[in-house]
Amino acid sequence: MTVWRKSSHSGVGGTSECVELARLPNAVGLRDSKVPESGHLALTPEAFTALLAQVKRDELPR
Repeated sequence: MTVWRKSSHSGVGGTSECVELARLPNAVGLRDSKVPESGHLALTPEAFTALLAQVKRDELPR
């Protein structure tokens, strides 16, 4: 069974941006907690670490 947990940086309330993470076999899963039935993105641990570093450096397009 996959256990999803809400990011500690997600906001509170219905209009907030909510991200959930899960440990998957050989991957990290990411999904929108407001619409979990829409699927998820699976990243290798290395790709997830790189994505997180880009987020922290505010390098992603808006």
